[in-house]
Amino acid sequence: MFSTLNAQALTGIVFVIAVCWLLSENRKRFPWRLALGAVAVQAGLVLALFAIPGSQGVLAAITGAVDGLARATNEGAKFVFGYLAGGDQPYGVTNEPALFTFAFQVLPLILVISALSALLWHWKILKWITYGFGLLFQRTMGLGGASALAVAANIFLGMIESPIVIRAYLDKLTRSEIFLMMVVGLATVAGSTMVAYAAILSPVLPNAAGHVLVASIVSAPAGVLLARILIPETPGEGGEVADYRSTLKYDSGIDALVKGTADGLMVVLNISAVLIVFVALVALVNVMLGGFWLFDGPVTVERVLGWLFMPIAWLTGVEWSEAGIAGRLLGVKLTLTEFVAFIQLGAVPEGEMSERTRMLMTYALCGFANIGSVGITVTGLSVLIPERRQEVLGMVWKALFGGFMATVMTASVVGAMPMGVFGS
Repeated sequence: MFSTLNAQALTGIVFVIAVCWLLSENRKRFPWRLALGAVAVQAGLVLALFAIPGSQGVLAAITGAVDGLARATNEGAKFVFGYLAGGDQPYGVTNEPALFTFAFQVLPLILVISALSALLWHWKILKWITYGFGLLFQRTMGLGGASALAVAANIFLGMIESPIVIRAYLDKLTRSEIFLMMVVGLATVAGSTMVAYAAILSPVLPNAAGHVLVASIVSAPAGVLLARILIPETPGEGGEVADYRSTLKYDSGIDALVKGTADGLMVVLNISAVLIVFVALVALVNVMLGGFWLFDGPVTVERVLGWLFMPIAWLTGVEWSEAGIAGRLLGVKLTLTEFVAFIQLGAVPEGEMSERTRMLMTYALCGFANIGSVGITVTGLSVLIPERRQEVLGMVWKALFGGFMATVMTASVVGAMPMGVFGS
């Protein structure tokens, strides 16, 4: 049944598109057909993945697969790290939840999934799935073959790995196409981190793995739309054709596993370093703000972010009574990375947040659009296309805005649908 919360979410979709149009480099070239098509593709994908007969069985299988991967990874982590990764404890345990260690119980998942992703790419399984989505985006959203393939690759690979898939075409892409690739890369997540997010949320959100997977898929069309609004393509330019023979190749299955593990290790190290630095910086700011009080509490970065992002959270279809905590999570995602935001979302007690709000926040948080990713994006693309580094630097902050708003738009599209679609 349609409710005021659904109307809020519809308003959120209009708001996101309108704000991006106001910031557009060419407001006269608003892509009306793409706007209608992108929202339709998003809604259609969500309905196809949740509402069609048998979809719940597929989602249950995905959840089972993720649980199996988590258990298998935990065995490897326990072999290396022992009791730090949940192995037999050498002392009596009085507070079992305190045994959770992010570094030893979540990050190892990234290593395993990164290796498996490389192997599936070498076996051409993931490659053909990516090509299928590429053709879908090419036919339905009017993208050039190279851009469509990069967008599809972003759903499963990282925001730096996906440009490697079309490395031979990067120097031929227009400014608008490079911007589009950046926005979609920030609006989606890699397959390796999807499983980690699902593992964090599975105790508190039914079908967590399915929601995280769908979130990354349906944010891609939103990223395409907002990128085209912010920096429209010049008529007659773009549309570089790709022959779909990727430059991302491995010599053998063992080579794929070894290189995938090495790539995963770099991701783990980057995540660890960024989390340490950004959490420390926020803590430092909180110390400096410690002498200020407002509304019967000390002023902190988290409280300020909650106030700033409260209206945006409400526009995704969240109850106003929960918009404060939801807004704080959006702010944490932007400043401290989505990993911290997902950990905090998973730690919210069931009685303090409804299942609807938790689900909507899963979609809104599921993207690499955070300040730390700006540096990763610039560094990665500067290596791949050094001659266009200044161009990338000039667009990266606008790309961060587009990627962040794309996940908000995705949450609004999901929020506009009746909860019955999701089996609740």
